[in-house]
Amino acid sequence: MRNKPLFTALFAGLALSFSALAADSWQVPVHSKQLPNGLTVLVSPDHSSPTVGVSVVYKVGMRLEPKNRTGFAHLFEHLMFQGTPTAPKGVFDKVITGGGGNNNGSTRADFTNYIETAPASALESILWLEADRMKTLDFNAATLKNQQDVVKEEIRVNVQNQPYGGFMWIDIGGLAFEKWENNHDGYGSFKDLENASLDDVRAFHRDYYGPNNAVLAISGDITPAKGFALAQQYFGAIPKRATPAPSDFREGLNTAEKRLQQSDKLAQVPAIAAAWKMPARASKDQPPFAVLGELLAGGDASRFYQGLIKGRELALNVDSLYGLTSVWEYDGPTIFTVFALYKPTTTADALLAAMDEEIAKVVKDGVDDATLKRIKTRLLADWYNGLESFLSRADTLAKLQTLWGDAKVVNQIPGWIEDVTSADVQRVAKTYLTVANRSVIDRKPVAMLAPPADAAASAAKP
Repeated sequence: MRNKPLFTALFAGLALSFSALAADSWQVPVHSKQLPNGLTVLVSPDHSSPTVGVSVVYKVGMRLEPKNRTGFAHLFEHLMFQGTPTAPKGVFDKVITGGGGNNNGSTRADFTNYIETAPASALESILWLEADRMKTLDFNAATLKNQQDVVKEEIRVNVQNQPYGGFMWIDIGGLAFEKWENNHDGYGSFKDLENASLDDVRAFHRDYYGPNNAVLAISGDITPAKGFALAQQYFGAIPKRATPAPSDFREGLNTAEKRLQQSDKLAQVPAIAAAWKMPARASKDQPPFAVLGELLAGGDASRFYQGLIKGRELALNVDSLYGLTSVWEYDGPTIFTVFALYKPTTTADALLAAMDEEIAKVVKDGVDDATLKRIKTRLLADWYNGLESFLSRADTLAKLQTLWGDAKVVNQIPGWIEDVTSADVQRVAKTYLTVANRSVIDRKPVAMLAPPADAAASAAKP
């Protein structure tokens, strides 16, 4: 994502409308068509505002970047904004912002997305620009060097010069997963970024940025007929391209706990990241896991917050992550990670033991009806909330189509949430949140790891 941490959430949810709350069976309109060149086009009409949201999602991310080129998928995302032979550098941003819109992009393990929102009158300009950079880019050494430096600076700002860095979303994946596709640093090493060549860039665009490897979604003040016609007009002449078959990056659950201790020169208090491998996408366990994650780590009412912060007073905060995406947006191995700062007077083992106690309660007793209803209501509210914005709706539909093969899953997810039972939550807690399937990083301030003699000697210096 340009000018933002890679893990920044795309969804800045708007207030949930009363109509969505009142209609339990609210259906997001989804119209789809595949062009002869393989581009899948989605249109979700909504004439409540004269604006549109546009998302183009390519089925390529960190899992598919070349070996010894860690961070390349993210680097390439930056290069997509650096101009083409037809629209030189700066034109893309100038046209969209000049028309009252804004744009961005981000890279994840299984996809790279490019998003825009603007008045409906600017839609054709947006589609022309997106089609133009799908055709080709302005491949040149100066631009490549500039963006290599930009990405390296992002790493310095967001990881190297931040307390705790990215240990809860970069390092923990490196510990939890076995295969390179899943465990390497998607931000990239400086060496790998510097070694990316123009030939690498050309090949990546050729192999993964063809129309048959992309989904275009438009949401807002447009009809399906017009959306499909405009897609054909601007994208229809782009030829499909052969896409390399992905490697087999599937992994099973871990069978033995993994532990790692790290030092942090910028941190003031210790922190822990505990991660468990999750159910596969489309597994019957995925919806119950969404409920379980909310139950354990979804805000101040969660079991971990009440048990670790309010009850035992061990932790200073508790937060959770689903890799770098959401519980519905992945297409390969991913992890549920709990991140917490904890008091220097306690230990990581004490914190983990407290987590295990809360998990054991769920395994033994399940979830009472009132709590289960509250959690489902919150998950549903969050889901509909994210679909109110035209930009978020277009992006969600494009990602669901890319990952699930059917954007209409958007209207099935609420039912899956509603159908989750206490027994389902017990089953997934027992299956996935085990010590054997857990990976843990204990990150401590440097001063806490200094040997006592060294600390005393340092204190004695004038």
